[in-house]
Amino acid sequence: MTNFDLYNSICNTCSKNITQKYSTSFYSAIKLLHKDLHQPIFNIYGFVRVADEIVDTFHNFNKQELFIDFKTETLKAINNGISLNPVLNSFQQTVNEYNIDHSLIDAFLYSMEMDLLKKEYTQAEYETYIYGSAEVVGLMCVQIFCEANMEQYKLLMPYAKKLGAAFQKINFLRDIKADNESLQRMYFPNCNFKNFTLDDKRKIEEGLGCMLLTNTTTLYSQKLKAIAQLKYLKIELVYLIIQKL
Repeated sequence: MTNFDLYNSICNTCSKNITQKYSTSFYSAIKLLHKDLHQPIFNIYGFVRVADEIVDTFHNFNKQELFIDFKTETLKAINNGISLNPVLNSFQQTVNEYNIDHSLIDAFLYSMEMDLLKKEYTQAEYETYIYGSAEVVGLMCVQIFCEANMEQYKLLMPYAKKLGAAFQKINFLRDIKADNESLQRMYFPNCNFKNFTLDDKRKIEEGLGCMLLTNTTTLYSQKLKAIAQLKYLKIELVYLIIQKL
C-alpha cells in the first residue's frame, strides 16, 4: 500500500465512522448490501451528513460562509480527484469511480442552501427541496447499485425517487415540532405550526399514504425484474425490498 492509498483508506474510515456514529440503523442496513458496496454508500452518507450538519447544527458559526466553503471544496475535490478534507476526498472517490451525475450533487447542494435562506415553502419550493434533499441521494445510491448500466438505472429511477420523497415527508412530519421551535422552519406548504390543525395533519398523511400505496401489477413486475438484476445486492435485501413493494 502506498502512502496515497493509506490516505484514501483513512478518509474512507472517516466517512464510515460518521455513518456508524450518526445513524446506527442506516449503518446496519448497509450491511445488507454486498461488501463491495459498503464503502461507496458510507462515502455518500458522510458527505450528505456533513452538509446537513452545517445548515442545521453549527449555530454558533457563520453557517452561510461554512456552506459556501463546503460547496466550493466539494466541486474542487471532484474536479481535482483529491481533497484535504477526508469526507470530501472519500466522496469524490465514489463520484468519480461510479460516474455519479453531477446534476444530482448540484441539486442536493441547492436544497441544503435553501435551509439557510428559507423558513416557509410554496408547493413548488417544497417539491424542489424534497428532490434535492432526498430523491437525489437515492439516485446516487442507485447509480452505484447499477454500476454503469444506464438502462437499469432509468428503470429504477422513478421508484428510488418516490421512496426518497416518502421518507423525507415522514421525517418532516416526525420533526415538525423540533423544526419549528429550533429552526423556525415549516416545510409543508400552507401550514402554520402555531395554528396546525388535525385537518392539516390528515391532509399530509393522506398525501403520503396515497404515494406509498399507489401500485399496479405492471409496476410491481417491473420493480421486481429490475431489483432481481442488481447482482451486487444480497438476496436478503432483495427479499426485504420485495416485501415492501
